[in-house]
Amino acid sequence: MALISENVTYDCIDIYKQPGLKHPLLKTHKIQMKSSVSISRPELKMQTGENKTSNKKKIECPNGTVPILKNTKEYVKNSQVFVEKHLHPLSADSPGLHIAGVRSIGGPFRGVEAWFSGNALNVGKDQVSYSHIYIGSRSENQINYISAGWIINPSLYGDQRVWTFGFWKGKDGKGCYNTACSGFVQVSKVIPIVEPNVLKPGVPRWLRYSIHQPPMGNGILPNGGPQDSGVFTNIEVLNSNYEQRKMDSFPFESLADCAKCYGLRIGSQKRYPHLGFFFNYGGLGGNECGV
Repeated sequence: MALISENVTYDCIDIYKQPGLKHPLLKTHKIQMKSSVSISRPELKMQTGENKTSNKKKIECPNGTVPILKNTKEYVKNSQVFVEKHLHPLSADSPGLHIAGVRSIGGPFRGVEAWFSGNALNVGKDQVSYSHIYIGSRSENQINYISAGWIINPSLYGDQRVWTFGFWKGKDGKGCYNTACSGFVQVSKVIPIVEPNVLKPGVPRWLRYSIHQPPMGNGILPNGGPQDSGVFTNIEVLNSNYEQRKMDSFPFESLADCAKCYGLRIGSQKRYPHLGFFFNYGGLGGNECGV
């Protein structure tokens, strides 16, 4: 059975025959339909009209099946190419890369969550925009992490829409986007790992790398209120005992470079308690940022 949503085709695959389970480490994996950890999720009360989705067709596969993006040979090939080019969040040393965000230096951690929005943007084929959360580790030259969020990548998806995405990278540099190869296990029959979103035209998001340095966030430096620039809110982590804590309960560091083009500001929880631990980011970008 195939479903079409936003001009994208999904196959409804038996949940136990999906491609993610072909990974050698998942041969004996038992699918959990619900998390074994109880987590209370904060309610986000701040919304803006520019970031709301509209007229989105609902995907719903039959019971016992899950939506898997119909992969073309070109998409699978491009996914493999971008595994090498994908941002290493634990090592910001790629040419042309600029970052604005926060990174916890405590741990170990069992999970992370945050509220953040995406904005539509026209980007070139040599440009990529990510807005994501991640959890991972680094030992010597080995980087191992998993991330999820929003992405604009015309070379990978063939258009300039904002897509949800998942990505993992592990031993020997191997990794994968979404369900283009084995690794991720799709559980929901309604919400696929990867899908485009209908957003009104806007500006870019959290971090970006390219030859020409484009704007970040919504193109505005974080000098105003929390709604005036890009924002990540209610950032929380699961500690080693699977207890949910605000991110600033542990030591963290700010990641920001090129003050001429991009900025980062940790938000005031006393002034905006409903946003939890949050930060604002963004900027115009430009040639002054260098490469």
